[in-house]
Amino acid sequence: MNTDLHILGICGTFMGGIAAIARESGLNVSGSDRDVYPPMSTQLEALGIQLHEGYSAEQLPPPPAEIVVGNALSRGNAAVETVLDRRLEYTSGPEWLARRVLHRRRVLAVAGTHGKTTTSALLAYLLDRQGRDPGFLIGGVPHDFPVSARLGAGEDFVIEADEYDTAFFDKRSKFVHYRPTVAILNNLEYDHADIFPDLAAIQRQFHHLVRTVPGSGRLIVNGEDAALAQVLEMGCWTPVERFGLDSAEFDWRGELLSDDGSHFRLWNHGSLIGESRWKLLGRHNVANAVAAIAAAAAIGLNPAHSLELLGGFGSVRRRMESVGEVRGIRIYDDFAHHPTAIATTLEGLRAAIGSARLIAVMEPRSNSMRQGAHALALPKAFIPADRVHVLARPELGWDAARTLAPVGARLAIAASVPELLDAVASEARSGDHIIFMSNGGFEGASRRLLAQLNDLPSGSPA
Repeated sequence: MNTDLHILGICGTFMGGIAAIARESGLNVSGSDRDVYPPMSTQLEALGIQLHEGYSAEQLPPPPAEIVVGNALSRGNAAVETVLDRRLEYTSGPEWLARRVLHRRRVLAVAGTHGKTTTSALLAYLLDRQGRDPGFLIGGVPHDFPVSARLGAGEDFVIEADEYDTAFFDKRSKFVHYRPTVAILNNLEYDHADIFPDLAAIQRQFHHLVRTVPGSGRLIVNGEDAALAQVLEMGCWTPVERFGLDSAEFDWRGELLSDDGSHFRLWNHGSLIGESRWKLLGRHNVANAVAAIAAAAAIGLNPAHSLELLGGFGSVRRRMESVGEVRGIRIYDDFAHHPTAIATTLEGLRAAIGSARLIAVMEPRSNSMRQGAHALALPKAFIPADRVHVLARPELGWDAARTLAPVGARLAIAASVPELLDAVASEARSGDHIIFMSNGGFEGASRRLLAQLNDLPSGSPA
């Protein structure tokens, strides 16, 4: 099979989405990655995409029409060096998507340090259920769609707009390529310590995004975020609608009717739109919902109808996902990996479970976490938890015991996943809620604990 497109780093969520969209567009697609394994490998193979494991020159197919290079690859990578030496045509994933797909669509982009995946999935869901048939590329697997990316037949395209850099040859944030008509700016904190020296550097990238939104478009901005306010002060040429929970002056406001966020009212310019009861928990998710409804309204969808649809939203895998219950112990899996996200996730779960015991299990896996950029903020993030288990692998770049000492007697540290699971299983008891938090696979820890607890002999403490 002649290959029109070969993707280096194809098994990442974003690049796998590019592959799916390219295949749906009628291109012959192949790809290479260092780690080729399910579920992404099986999803791609089901689309007729040939996969190569490894990055050696021998793994590259006969010169394809174009090569897309993922941002996980850098100079020194064998495939990258081969592409450069052979003077093959190459581009980045964001640039390919912008040139081949987005320039023909009305783009709705969701940016922010937290909540991008959930808000993007929610916005795509609202558009889909109201007949817009949107295309989308989401950095997670939505429960409401069989895929994380699709071309769609409608005018609109929803994209999770990541501030991470584009490629080894393009250090701008991915989202500057997308040229959205509507952009949600959810929040902004310091993150990605491996590429940004400080918050100001990220704010500059966010302002590059603001510069690309036309005057006929819309910016949906978190009115409670001071860092975003500073971004807009750099210059803004687009109508802005602010959203939040705590001020009646916001254009869009969510009013919590339950502490856990499962019941809230929606207001627009001081007028009550209605109430919603839905499955998601936490103040942060109510803010995500308000932002998504506001963005949908910006392209003509009725906010009251969008609000009614929230009850059917299935969220995204690994966003407070219930893994199962065994012996009266409920286990969850969550993507939280930044102190703010950890805190809001735990606060939402605490509000839902009341005085039941909450056990937080966390892997410091992101580049920022491994470097220790957020380590000092972690103890405060764990305040809602009754017990805290942290995986401190030997290669972790900071002393977990010393840094997390303020957590006190609630803290337990393990050097490996088996050691961690044994410790959690030994203290788990009926009525507990145990949440695993990592931006990686965590070696399947949540489901391994479920199986481990299920295999305990009858009469055990759990």
